[in-house]
Amino acid sequence: MQSCDVLIVGGGPAGSSCAWKLRQAGFEVVVLDKSPFPRHKVCAGWITPTVIDELNLDTQAYSQTNILQPISAFRVGCMGGPAAELQYGDTVSYGIRRTEFDNYLLRRTGARLELGQPLDSVHFEDGRWIVNDAYQTPLLVGAGGHFCQIARRLGSEHNGADVVVAAQEIEFEMDASQQARCRVAPERPELYFCEDLQGYGWCFRKGNYLNVGLGRMDRRQLSSHVHQFCRWLQEGGRIPEDLPTKFRGHAYYGYNESPRKLFDDGVLLIGDAAGLAYSESGEGIRPAIESGLMAATVIRQAGGDYRVQRLEAYREMIRSRFGPRKGVRLPVDSFFARLRCRAGRRLLANRWFLRHVVLDRWFLHRQQPPWHSP
Repeated sequence: MQSCDVLIVGGGPAGSSCAWKLRQAGFEVVVLDKSPFPRHKVCAGWITPTVIDELNLDTQAYSQTNILQPISAFRVGCMGGPAAELQYGDTVSYGIRRTEFDNYLLRRTGARLELGQPLDSVHFEDGRWIVNDAYQTPLLVGAGGHFCQIARRLGSEHNGADVVVAAQEIEFEMDASQQARCRVAPERPELYFCEDLQGYGWCFRKGNYLNVGLGRMDRRQLSSHVHQFCRWLQEGGRIPEDLPTKFRGHAYYGYNESPRKLFDDGVLLIGDAAGLAYSESGEGIRPAIESGLMAATVIRQAGGDYRVQRLEAYREMIRSRFGPRKGVRLPVDSFFARLRCRAGRRLLANRWFLRHVVLDRWFLHRQQPPWHSP
């Protein structure tokens, strides 16, 4: 049986960011993931300059072999209504393909990678975790996304309504004919909110690749919402009609609604496993990366003592960065939810609100500087 200082379950941006920082500090780290890499990941796929700063990402080196699509504008509106085109004039974000991005981050960690290896067993024995009867470690980091088995082992912090965002998405390379029939500009992703404001759809072109998807707080009839959204885009000439038929699904908690515990003796959760996606936009890459960096900082400071008391600093870092959790949203069909929906649609017709609130604050988080270890 092999030993390691930290075993991370999940090789996405949260797990790879944590492993990268821990390896820089000299920790022996194993990353276990059920999938071989590269692998497909349901995600619209963009990162801000802040993320590039936090990861110390060499954009020139990265873009030599991977797509890094500069974004300098957005087209935003409500489905069925007009849309506003908002120009920034400089690059405010970058489009990435998650299959490339995740693989790149994971391979550069320097950790021991156990890929294509599911988590079959885990138990605690004599102060150490025994994983798959192959590894022993004093600390487990759960980074396996919404369905992370480590997160499920920890359970929930409270009993409330299970408010989960569900999304479906496709990403494919367009042929010449499809490219000619796609009006989505690579530098200008398009975002369209559902009429009930319980979610939004997107279409995003990255070079010759097109990503189309939709996510909702209300999971009922999700496939029907996705179909209607695609038909609306096609009828308006935004995307080609001959899309691949296979949409992939994904689920996650928004930060404000998540019941997930963050840690326990010898265990930390990061990224979607901890329920950290931004509630307003559903974007999870930046929270995943920042939580991975925070976890690595707390692990270094713990000095090998991973009892709850020593890991409490992680909770304070999360709260300081993302704020206190606000609780479950109003039911979709409640009076106050309907009232807020009508007010929200009026606000989404206001260009100032779209630019400074929806885009700058909710999607780009331009008000927040990069997070770096203290």
